Amino acid sequence: METEKKTNQITDGVIWKQLLIFFFPIMVGTFFQQMYNTVDSVIVGQVAGKEALSCVGGSSGQIINFVVGFFTGLSAGATVVISQHFGAGNETVLNKGLHTAFAFSLWGGALAGVAGILGAPALLYGMNTPEELMKDSVLYVRVYFLGLVFIFIYNMGAAILRAIGDSRRPLYYLIVCSVINILLDLLLVYGLGMGVAGAAVATLVSQAVSAVLITLALMNHTQGLKLEWKKMRIHREILSGMLTIGLPTGIQASMYSISNIIVQSSLNNLGVDTMAAWSAFGKIENIYWMMCGAFGIAVTTFVGQNYGAGKFHRIQKGTQTCLGMALVAAVAISAIIIVGGRIWFGLFTSDPDVIAIGLRMMYVISPAYFVFSFVEIYSGALRAQGHVLVTTIFTLTSVCLLRIAWVMFWGREGTLEQIIVCYPVTWFLCAVATIPYYLYKQKQIVKDRIK
Repeated sequence: METEKKTNQITDGVIWKQLLIFFFPIMVGTFFQQMYNTVDSVIVGQVAGKEALSCVGGSSGQIINFVVGFFTGLSAGATVVISQHFGAGNETVLNKGLHTAFAFSLWGGALAGVAGILGAPALLYGMNTPEELMKDSVLYVRVYFLGLVFIFIYNMGAAILRAIGDSRRPLYYLIVCSVINILLDLLLVYGLGMGVAGAAVATLVSQAVSAVLITLALMNHTQGLKLEWKKMRIHREILSGMLTIGLPTGIQASMYSISNIIVQSSLNNLGVDTMAAWSAFGKIENIYWMMCGAFGIAVTTFVGQNYGAGKFHRIQKGTQTCLGMALVAAVAISAIIIVGGRIWFGLFTSDPDVIAIGLRMMYVISPAYFVFSFVEIYSGALRAQGHVLVTTIFTLTSVCLLRIAWVMFWGREGTLEQIIVCYPVTWFLCAVATIPYYLYKQKQIVKDRIK
């Protein structure tokens, strides 16, 4: 571990270069991960029509985003704990953290999967899913929950690899699994005409493969860490540390998803065309969320390792460098999405009414992406230093509760624009709260070091 510490470029290398070296594999890997559901949407929308597209996206997509967001947030706890101890060179805690995180992902994924399979109809009915879409939507959600344990294993394993500076192998595994997903989609949906069921099965198989690959990597090919089944157990003190970070982060991610579910329920009242447009727009704007999330993971790992190594000057410089990169990328992506709007929607549907509605959504939401970059980068940096509770409260109040109130006011009577403008408004309010809190915590660090 001493050798690792001396050659660790995250704590010793050029800051902007290390952030980009770490960022790009995460960005591309997230792109391939998102391709699971996006390819389902493209093939299903073109082959089986807008009703099937609404089943794969729409309410089903919001439920899936909620679950994945929560478990990804939980895995952030493992990222912070492992990155800090990796930076400090503590091999004993690293291996305890590995086995605790993996055991927790097995149990948590299995239990949540069973709950989701049983509760799928109630969730979809609660979101005002149209009756004609219920059968296929329930099927898609249930098959997805059947593979939830695979999703959790992959996300937890990928978080562990990234925490020690390895962002490439998660990318390689996702590329393999995305190719499998595309081939199975073409076979089952296009070739055999299985529609929504075929898309669900393709996603399930692909997720299983990704879980197997990440597990084999942790068992055989990770320097300084080795997953062994006989050592698989939950160490309470390690799990407590992971949940202290991961649970608020998971709740924070879930709050975004809950608010999205509430907005989705309101949009469902506007008909199938609006549902299909919202589903397609969700896939289009994923390019921004993938980029923003990748910068968030990069800054969390960078800050976590430097925090463990006691290099506080690199924490502040790295955070500001990452924020600058994220802002430039956000503005560029907004322009690309807006300029090519009709082309992007044309990938999902040829229905002119759906495309027209989707463009209205795009013009309201996409110009404001840069605002959320402040929230993502500063929250990631704070999380890596152990400060998660306050940012979770910001999210609860400025995003979740305000969106609920907004939809309650506009939900039945408001226009499409009046409903969805809640997104840029709440991003702005969350940024206004997060920025001064981040600056305050960094000043505290400086004062403590002087003392």
